Amino acid sequence: MAKPASPRSQRRRRMENFRKVRSEEASAGGGAEGGSPGSSPFADLAPGAVQMRVKEGSKIRNLLAFATASMAQPATRAIVFSGCGRATTKTVTCAEILKRRLAGLHQVTRLRYRSVREVWQSLPPGSTTEHPPGEPPASISVLKNVPALAILLSKDALDPRQPGYQPPDPHPGPSSQSAAPTPKRSLGEPAIGEGSAKRSQP
Repeated sequence: MAKPASPRSQRRRRMENFRKVRSEEASAGGGAEGGSPGSSPFADLAPGAVQMRVKEGSKIRNLLAFATASMAQPATRAIVFSGCGRATTKTVTCAEILKRRLAGLHQVTRLRYRSVREVWQSLPPGSTTEHPPGEPPASISVLKNVPALAILLSKDALDPRQPGYQPPDPHPGPSSQSAAPTPKRSLGEPAIGEGSAKRSQP
């Protein structure tokens, strides 16, 4: 007797002849968990704070280059990394690397949920091309709730009583990549590259 298909498999088969044409971010409701698209969860954000919108296809190298240059300016007191869905992991990575590059940053993390509407259009059977002219494709909308993460990093002290607050790391890690382990050497043999870490420091 054949095993009945799971609901997930049934949905996948129904979507085989559809392609996603766009995604629209919408509000998931008011309150701390919702908010309008693009709204900041930090009400008392410092004037001139840098907003970094992290997307799934964003390059961490490019994001950090701009973020580091911006925070190096004395007038810039805070920066916010925000991302939703699959970009949340990259959002955390950017914030953690910047905290290691710039010591003394106060952090506040906010987790919310966004409502994303995906619009799908049907394809001709057995084809991956557009519909012929004069035959409008059928379209469906899929509503998804995805997590949205916002991380505030501030040079100035923040209220430690607010949820999601993290004080500056008293022992920040090195700003560059961790040094490779020193190879074993025989007694009396000088270490290869000994002293290079000291010279590389500014």
